[in-house]
Amino acid sequence: MNESELLYEVMRELGKHGAVFRTNAGQFYTKGGHLVSCLPKGFSDIMLVLPGGQACFIETKVGSNKAMPEQEQFLKRMQLLGARAGLAYSVHDACVICGVDAPPDTS
Repeated sequence: MNESELLYEVMRELGKHGAVFRTNAGQFYTKGGHLVSCLPKGFSDIMLVLPGGQACFIETKVGSNKAMPEQEQFLKRMQLLGARAGLAYSVHDACVICGVDAPPDTS
């Protein structure tokens, strides 16, 4: 499984528990040549808002891939602010980080 496949599997599962968003960080150019700035570098792949307003931030990785320093800093900052945040190598990991019912771990 590649990282994109994991990301969308995690989104499907987390979407059962709240409002889930795929996020994009960094900058890109439009077809018209305009520079667009998205979320800051390091912002997590997925944001989930649970009933009651609890925010969760998930950075998905596969295999031996690790978070970049900016991603680690972002996750730590979110945790310090009271959000659930972490690095997920499986759908099960993401559910545990968010504190929601997790399907069996098949990894």
